[in-house]
Amino acid sequence: MAKSVQGIVYHAFVSILGLFMLYPVLWTLASSLKPENEIFVNAASLIPSRLEWKNYAEGWAGFGTAGFSLFFRNSAIVTVVTVAGTLFSSTLVSYGFARLNFRYKPALFACLLSTLMLPGQVTLIPQYILFHKLGWVNTFLPLVVPAFIGGVPFFIFLMIQFIRGIPKELDQAAFIDGCGTFGIFRHIVLPLTMPALATVSIFSFYWTWTDFMGPLIYLNKPELYTASLGLRMFSDPSAVTAWGPMFAMSILSLLPVIVIFLFCQKYLVQGIATTGLKG
Repeated sequence: MAKSVQGIVYHAFVSILGLFMLYPVLWTLASSLKPENEIFVNAASLIPSRLEWKNYAEGWAGFGTAGFSLFFRNSAIVTVVTVAGTLFSSTLVSYGFARLNFRYKPALFACLLSTLMLPGQVTLIPQYILFHKLGWVNTFLPLVVPAFIGGVPFFIFLMIQFIRGIPKELDQAAFIDGCGTFGIFRHIVLPLTMPALATVSIFSFYWTWTDFMGPLIYLNKPELYTASLGLRMFSDPSAVTAWGPMFAMSILSLLPVIVIFLFCQKYLVQGIATTGLKG
């Protein structure tokens, strides 16, 4: 009896907490279907008086020649290339730290850990100056090239912990069979790190798709804008903000995030759990 009461209380608490967490998304969805003059008049209501599908049509049309089909395409290009670069570089660097012995390894690993504690604002101006001198401003290069160079410290640390949990006897057996350093990485380590790779891919996708600061700094041409910058164009402090179309495009921009979470949450939990337990 006591267990059943505890179960009811637990599920009731989780349901209420989940409702609080989902309410902003539900409110945005409801507001995207409301008439413009009704969005903030009865703000708490989740039921529109009538469905305004034109908010989605107007939002998708965008601004002149720059529609949201272009913004979503730009976001997809940047995200896919960044995820691929992150997987490539972070996996190689983490394998080197976890399995290879080389000079200055402890010092380099200490530098890696120190970058985890370094706020991104510290490197913002030096990076902009560097990319400006290279002539990369108003291109996608500042957003995607860093993913291929050195990797992301957080993902490298996560992968190191996972690779350290793989028995070294497998490496030794592969070495006896004639595999070199890269062969061991390709045939032994890489296939066994799939849960961690899935976690890195999901997090990298989330961070890149929702990134606003990077595109805001480096992209000035509307034809290069990502979805996050496209949403900002609906807001005009000197005029009237198009709230309905902005909420409509906000919902569409959330769809890839929600779909990936629903279909990949198993791999996300598995990768985080195994990475935390091994090391």
